[in-house]
Amino acid sequence: MDRDALTQSEIDSLVTALSAGAIEEREPPEAGRFLPYDFRRPTKFTKEQLKTMQVIHENYSRIVSNFLSAYLRVPVKLELLSVNQLTYEEFIYSLSAPTLMTIFNLSGELGMAMLETNPDFVFMAIDLLFGGEGTPPEKIRELTEIEITAMRQIIEPLLDNLSYVWKGIAALSPTIESIDTNPQFKQVISSSEIIALVTLAVGINEVTGRLNLCFPYITLERILPNLSAQHWFGQFQRDPEREKESDVGQSLAAAPVELTAVLGRAAITLDDFFHLQEGDVLTLRRRKGEPLEVFVEGVPVFLAQPGLSGKQLAVQISGWLDGAGEADA
Repeated sequence: MDRDALTQSEIDSLVTALSAGAIEEREPPEAGRFLPYDFRRPTKFTKEQLKTMQVIHENYSRIVSNFLSAYLRVPVKLELLSVNQLTYEEFIYSLSAPTLMTIFNLSGELGMAMLETNPDFVFMAIDLLFGGEGTPPEKIRELTEIEITAMRQIIEPLLDNLSYVWKGIAALSPTIESIDTNPQFKQVISSSEIIALVTLAVGINEVTGRLNLCFPYITLERILPNLSAQHWFGQFQRDPEREKESDVGQSLAAAPVELTAVLGRAAITLDDFFHLQEGDVLTLRRRKGEPLEVFVEGVPVFLAQPGLSGKQLAVQISGWLDGAGEADA
């Protein structure tokens, strides 16, 4: 029997349910209410994924704003304008030339992405770095090698901050592959490939430039399941680094500190100091067997006895000093 057709009993059940109001009656869609679908630009990123990227880069804009304000020594305001999906060809042809195009690798497991810094922002930043007031030129010109090198010092921290804001989604370690001023030469993916484009406005001295972050679909494909609000916020709730004091202690324990052991002190005249030679002997104000002071980052903390560890000079901690530099009882 062909199951594309309903039986009489099934039809009767539907009519009864409809009459009782158990099934909502719907009007057929009008001709103008159908949504067009362009098969040349398939929708690959869901609305939720784009929304999550928006939240991530709103946080990114605040962090980068603070960095640029400190680095350029002027107030810098970053604002997320949009997160859209479009083809790589549309993105490339929307850019002016020259512009600064940075190709970077997100991580060893993912792939390439792009950062475009448009001329308005680039020339403002360069003018500030070289002692100017951040005024862009009247006519856009090609960048010199020195200017590109100066901009690289800004771009590297911009990319490093991506690893921080994407921490809940994927472990990133961005590394620059190349920097060019002609976007037409940067055909790193197919022209028809879908990308997620993050656009940020950069305001300096009442002049606005733009930053564009371009993430190809093929680069993010394996981590797309993580681009959900539930997953992203869940990472912060169950992140043990935010809950365990032991993890904080381990982080502090790995911090390098400078230790200095003071063998003794002596007072000599400046003339004697200038005439010191190899083999001269200074009498220190410390008795034999008296413990040495050990300073941690310039603060007296320990008492110690001098000696050897193998063939290396060393000290053996024997006690504590209080904040005033006196031995604890």
